[in-house]
Amino acid sequence: MNQSPQLPVAIIGAGPVGLAAAAHLISYGQPFVLLEAGEAVGANIKTWEHIRLFSPWRYNMDKKSVELLKRQGWQEPDLEALPTGRELVDDYLIPLSETVEIKPHLKLNTKVLSISKKERDKMKTAGRDDVPFVLYVEQAGEVSKLEAQAVIDATGTWGNPNPANSDGVWLPGERHVRDRSFYGMPDVTGKHRGRYSGKTVAVVGSGHSAINAILELSALKDASPETGIIWIIRKDRVSDAYGGEEKDALAARGELGSRIHRLVDAGIVHVYEGFKIEQVRSADDGTLVIKDATTEINGVDEMIVNTGNRPDRSIFSELRTAIDEATESVKALAPLIDPNVHSCGTVRPHGEKELRQPEKNFYIVGAKSYGRAPTFLMATGYEQVRSVVAHLNRDEAPASKVELELPETGVCSVTYAKPASTCGTASSCS
Repeated sequence: MNQSPQLPVAIIGAGPVGLAAAAHLISYGQPFVLLEAGEAVGANIKTWEHIRLFSPWRYNMDKKSVELLKRQGWQEPDLEALPTGRELVDDYLIPLSETVEIKPHLKLNTKVLSISKKERDKMKTAGRDDVPFVLYVEQAGEVSKLEAQAVIDATGTWGNPNPANSDGVWLPGERHVRDRSFYGMPDVTGKHRGRYSGKTVAVVGSGHSAINAILELSALKDASPETGIIWIIRKDRVSDAYGGEEKDALAARGELGSRIHRLVDAGIVHVYEGFKIEQVRSADDGTLVIKDATTEINGVDEMIVNTGNRPDRSIFSELRTAIDEATESVKALAPLIDPNVHSCGTVRPHGEKELRQPEKNFYIVGAKSYGRAPTFLMATGYEQVRSVVAHLNRDEAPASKVELELPETGVCSVTYAKPASTCGTASSCS
């Protein structure tokens, strides 16, 4: 790197990928600071801790992180077992964050407000590559500045959802009914049981999160038969959401696709195909009315919205970046990750070269690098940071050699009948 060796690499986000970046920097003896806005590592994952991954532990851990943990007496879990989100945090991320190499450099409750280059706004070119990054961070209500020789943004997209409206625009009416709408992955059979039991619930979306919710609602319906399940999808055919089923390389994932298929065929789930939501409003009786151009769905008590997430790019608005305007992903990744062409398992390996930005030594990694595309997998993020860190340390041979083995076929994730739910290879849930 071209900055003073005393300056750290700033990693933003202490989720799986951010912590993996720290582990790889440690392997090179590179100073770093790890900034996390939440109260603990894996804060986003904790919001779906009840969800069980459909991929085993072996796909959900970074190799350098495991090496670091093992040196300190950590016991590796059964590599073929399927962890829940809570287990991923408690049994892997927290122990990793508490290693003697990482803990002193981890700053929790620290929100990055903006990133710039020292004494240079976005318009200034002269000497730009030779000055450090400046991060404006907020901690305990106080704003301070931190200089860094490189920045790795691993903040993800979770918590910044797309609206139910099919045009992708937040409408005033939609915000008015937020008390009856859940954006994310509620614990339907657990702490949120009372909210959904015996109610008519509309689930919006056709990806892993929507399928999770439907399968949990079906388990709730077994105990409370009056529970109604409506599935609203923009796809013209519900069969497109089933994934590889018995052909899936991950048996658990295939079975889950088959299970949702059976629920639809049995009429337990009422599906509205090709439904493009134009309006959501409250009826006089307090229920929701969901309508598209030709159809109106009435009597909905609750709505669970899983229409994907989008990246928040505001923190690097003063940096020079190359972002694809359709996917909002890193520009060079767009043709590799287009969800119209690729499933999670068919996204080809990529590394520092594809992630490189016009702003030297600034990298967007993890789910955020994929923008709105839902095909991200945790293992992909681990390869990204391995390659990026190698390049930052001028170790070009491993930086350019990117390898990744993933089971192909299928949707990114669905729910596991335990009756616990299931998510993908810690995909866009992370």
